[in-house]
Amino acid sequence: MKVKKPSAMAVRSHTKPPFVHYYDLHPTKEDLMGESAAQSTLIHYLLSVLARLFHNKKCFIVSNLNIYQRRRRYEYPLAPDIAVFKGVTIPNPAAREFRSWRLYEPDRPPPQVVFEFSSEETWKADVEEKPARYAALGVREYIAYDPNDPPYWPAAMGRLRVWRYTSGQAVEAGADEQGRIWSDELECWLMPDGSLLRLVLPDGRIAPTEAEAERAAREVAWAKLRELGIDPQSL
Repeated sequence: MKVKKPSAMAVRSHTKPPFVHYYDLHPTKEDLMGESAAQSTLIHYLLSVLARLFHNKKCFIVSNLNIYQRRRRYEYPLAPDIAVFKGVTIPNPAAREFRSWRLYEPDRPPPQVVFEFSSEETWKADVEEKPARYAALGVREYIAYDPNDPPYWPAAMGRLRVWRYTSGQAVEAGADEQGRIWSDELECWLMPDGSLLRLVLPDGRIAPTEAEAERAAREVAWAKLRELGIDPQSL
């Protein structure tokens, strides 16, 4: 007797749909708040600085990506303003299915460094709740900054706070006499500068954005051409 093959529609109907976290399709309370101009300006600036800092290294740097620990539909995610995943390469971050970062999946380690930039609505959670939450996530350094003018943080707190994690325990790092805090993971100093958080290289130079680095390289090249008697504008 000839066995009838199932139709393509029948096969599709028995295919298990991919697992989707609720908050990958619905806004969190942070999503509904939006970003202030101070937050978005600092995020844009540091994304460019970090991209240049790691330009010749394997690294995935992303903003506001939901991070989940468990395969639970209604788990509430952490979505740091910036997350730095060293040693990770994502071939196509624009892929439709790449909605979030799931620590329970293969080759999905926690970020080594996360940044949070405070607002009126978030600053208390940033300094009181998130150090412990990022410890549970497996983060190595948590950097919190208040870019607002005037800051929402109490004056005694300054603008910059950094927590390092050892065996899952959060230990707050102290600042030097210049107000800087060294980042072991980024291998540079973190220096408050009003609405901006600067990354200062070990040689004392402020880490440039990609555009600043390209402009500096172009100026050096033009200077060499002029030494050879060549006008760069003529090229």
